[in-house]
Amino acid sequence: MHIPDGFLDPGVAAATGVVAGGAVAVGLRKAEATFDERRAPLLGVTAAFVFAAQMLNFPVAGGTSGHFLGAALATILLGPWLACVVLAVVLLVQAFLFADGGVSALGANVVNMGVIGALGAGLVMGVAMRVLPRTRRAFLGSAAVAAWLAVVAGSVACSFELAMSGTVPLGTVLPAMVGVHALIGVGEAVVTVAAVSAVLAVRPDLVAGAPPEVARAPVAPPAEVTA
Repeated sequence: MHIPDGFLDPGVAAATGVVAGGAVAVGLRKAEATFDERRAPLLGVTAAFVFAAQMLNFPVAGGTSGHFLGAALATILLGPWLACVVLAVVLLVQAFLFADGGVSALGANVVNMGVIGALGAGLVMGVAMRVLPRTRRAFLGSAAVAAWLAVVAGSVACSFELAMSGTVPLGTVLPAMVGVHALIGVGEAVVTVAAVSAVLAVRPDLVAGAPPEVARAPVAPPAEVTA
């Protein structure tokens, strides 16, 4: 999903750059106002996980690539706006230090993975917790759906950007990107649910996206071992 240099029309690159810059600016302001220092270690671990997950790329038709995203996980643990900032920082480092994604396409990559991925996942989780029972099972099920949708929605946006730039016909790139990322999204959903479950088991108060009913839900004690 990382778009390389030279794949986007300058107008598309500029437009997505403006959107990405605006989203990151809002995210930084919201993070400054709401960030809890207790969650600083979780922020670092989440950023490292997202960075590592995104470095595992799978080739896709049309010169593009598919990979795990980590946007939904970051959104659930940190909140959507801070997750957007984390994704932007990860993509910035990847572009400048590892040539994974083009510098000229950085705005588009941030839009696809940070804005659509993170903020979209936050929207899905917010709606789900309004209409579903506020139970841990419903919360984790919503997390799985949000993770899958974040990956697929990002791939759709990437496909349209490439098609609008005249790089690859939409009829070629869209089925290839969505088909691969629909499968990747299943793995992303599993990993997201497993990671969120682990944090809920030990420090539910640090899960920014968890409603109070879920964060306070009791965890069953381990079964006693008898001789």
